[in-house]
Amino acid sequence: MSSPAVSTPPLAREIALLAVLATLWGASYTFIKIGVETIPPVTFIAARTLIAGGLLLAIIKMQGLALPKDPAVWKRFFIQACINSVIPFTLIAWAEVTVDAGLATILNSTTPIFTFLLTVLVTRHEAVTSRKLFGVVAGVVGISLIIGLEAFNGLGKGLVSQLAIVAATISYACAAIFGRGFKGLDPMMPAAGSMICGAVLLIPLSIVVDHPWTIVPSTQSIFALFGLSIFSTALAFVIYFRLIHTLGSVSTTSQAYLRVPIGVGIGVLFLGESLTSTAWLGLICVIAGVAAMTLPSRKKTASAQV
Repeated sequence: MSSPAVSTPPLAREIALLAVLATLWGASYTFIKIGVETIPPVTFIAARTLIAGGLLLAIIKMQGLALPKDPAVWKRFFIQACINSVIPFTLIAWAEVTVDAGLATILNSTTPIFTFLLTVLVTRHEAVTSRKLFGVVAGVVGISLIIGLEAFNGLGKGLVSQLAIVAATISYACAAIFGRGFKGLDPMMPAAGSMICGAVLLIPLSIVVDHPWTIVPSTQSIFALFGLSIFSTALAFVIYFRLIHTLGSVSTTSQAYLRVPIGVGIGVLFLGESLTSTAWLGLICVIAGVAAMTLPSRKKTASAQV
């Protein structure tokens, strides 16, 4: 007699959620670009985590649930907050003061490559195949084409900002792997817990660095802040933690190559941005590399159970 089958979500629904996540995060770069025009980066991100965390906490309370009380779980929330919000959010917001939203999208799209490299070097549960090695090489070439030419002109502010986005990308890769440890928790819990921890860390820093009571934000920046906090953060992170459990860390980060055309398109459409020919070539290499890293092989697709 066979044992009862474990209920798993339909793959088509999870792929649809992956596309929604790519859209929400693809739009975030434009929200950030508009927001930091009149709100300093640290304060902008502190407000982002506070609004998102407060919204998620309210939803949890409305559902009659409660956040975990275990100090060990909150320690993990704190770590997740650092590597998945405080560090990368702040680096990207600071970088987008000088970097276009579309370019930030491209550079940040390499998360799956770094996720794979970290799983090989740290967790070692991913097989090293020629296709995935091609993905790593193509991704590195893509990054080099986007920022490499500027590097030859010396360390300018543009290069430092672009490297800051790459550093944020590596931080996201670490978070995708670390987020696997929240299996068994409602996706709302790590999303809310990490946002609350992020706000606790960033609000004092904002007070010291930016003196937020002196800031006079524009209406556009305020709308961008709320759009980013509600849709591209609160809603997006609930979907993110769900997919980490249903699709896995590497597959979930594959939304990076879906959000590239979305993020670049939004930047071109709403901000009038454009990309150099070298950056477009880099974009093609990055998409090819990330696709090679994340698309499942035919054999694995045919035989594996999600």
